[in-house]
Amino acid sequence: MDFTWAHILPLVFMAVMGLALLAYVVLDGYDLGVGLLLPFATDDEKDAMVSSIGPFWDANETWLVLGVGVLLVAFPLAHGIVLSALYLPVAVMLIGLVLRGVSFDFRVKARAAHKMTWNRLFALGSLMAAAAQGWMLGSYLTGFDHGLRSTLFSLGIALTLPTGYALLGAGWLIMKTGDALQLRAVRWARTMLWPMGAALVGISLASPMISQTVFDRWFSMPQFIGLLPIPVACAVAFYAVFHVTSRPNVVAAGYGWIVFASTVLIFVLSFLGLAYSLYPYIVIDRLTVWQAASATKSLFFIFVGVAITLPAIIAYTIYMYRVFWGRARELSYGGNY
Repeated sequence: MDFTWAHILPLVFMAVMGLALLAYVVLDGYDLGVGLLLPFATDDEKDAMVSSIGPFWDANETWLVLGVGVLLVAFPLAHGIVLSALYLPVAVMLIGLVLRGVSFDFRVKARAAHKMTWNRLFALGSLMAAAAQGWMLGSYLTGFDHGLRSTLFSLGIALTLPTGYALLGAGWLIMKTGDALQLRAVRWARTMLWPMGAALVGISLASPMISQTVFDRWFSMPQFIGLLPIPVACAVAFYAVFHVTSRPNVVAAGYGWIVFASTVLIFVLSFLGLAYSLYPYIVIDRLTVWQAASATKSLFFIFVGVAITLPAIIAYTIYMYRVFWGRARELSYGGNY
C-alpha cells in the first residue's frame, strides 16, 4: 500500500468532492423537489412551500460550487473531459438555476396578475435543473459514450431523477408544514415513491450492462456478498417510506420525518454504491484519480484553502438549519413588480 502524499492527497480531494456533491444532491435536491411539486398546489400552499425552502435554497447551492471547484483545481484533466462532454446539460442546468433564483424573489413581490407566471418559471427552472443533472449522471456512468444504448440510458435517468427529488421535496414539506398541505405532501410522497423505486431498480440493473467495470465490481465473489447490505438497506428504507405515507395517523403522531430521512438514506446508499463502482476512476475506464490529479505541491497549497473553507461551510450550514428550523411561515416583502 502506497502511503506517500502523492497517493493520499488525490484520495482526500476525491472524498471532499464526493462529500460536496452528495451534500448538494440531498440539500438542493429537496428544494428542487419542492419546485417540481409547486404546480400541484393551491395558491396559498405555493406560498407556504416556497417559504419552507426560503432560508436554505441559496446556501444549499454552495455545495455545488465547492464540488465543481475541487474538480477544477485538484483534477484539471478530469475537469477538461467532464465539462467538455457535458457542456450542453451544464448550460441547461445553469439556466434552470437562474430561472429559479429570479422567480423566487419576483414571485413574492409580483402583482397577482404576474405571480402565476413566476410560479411556472420557478417550477420550470426546477425541472430543467433536475433533468439536466440526471442526464449528466447518465452520461458520466457511460463514460460519455454517444451510442444509442448509452443515450437511452442517460435519457432514462434524466426523466426519472426528478421523481427522486420530488420525493425528497415531499418529505421536506411533511416535516416543515402542517394541516392540509402536510396531508397533500403525504399523497405526493406516496405517488412519487413508486416511479422513484422503479427508476432506482432500473438504473441498478442497467448500469452493469452499460459498463463492464461496474459489472465486475458488483458481481464478483466475495464482493457480491459483502455489498448485499446496500440494496437490502435501500429496500428497508423504501418500505419505511411506504409504511408511513400509507398511514396518515403515523404522520400526525410526529413521525413524518421518517419519509425524508429514509429518502436521504436511499440517496446516500446509492451514492456509496456508485463510489464503489467507479473507484479508482474519476472518469470511468479512462482516467484514475491519480492520473487526473494536480502536482503534489499544488495539492498541498489547495489543501490549505479547503481545510479552511470546508469547516466554515459545514459550520454555517449547521447554524443556518438550527436557526431557521421549525414550521414554515409565509414569506413577505415590500413592493410589487
